[in-house]
Amino acid sequence: MLFQTATPDTSGYMIAGFTISFLVMGLYVASLYLRSRNLQRDREMLEEMDTAQRKL
Repeated sequence: MLFQTATPDTSGYMIAGFTISFLVMGLYVASLYLRSRNLQRDREMLEEMDTAQRKL
């Protein structure tokens, strides 16, 4: 009689948790990609400035 209550259905919370987790991970990966792209662009700009400085 003690443990005869039904187990609550929490599948909606599980789906919501996984959805939020994957969204956060996706945003993080997108942020890493954008940072990498900007870093590469900055590196190219510095290399161009360095070669221009050496020509003078």
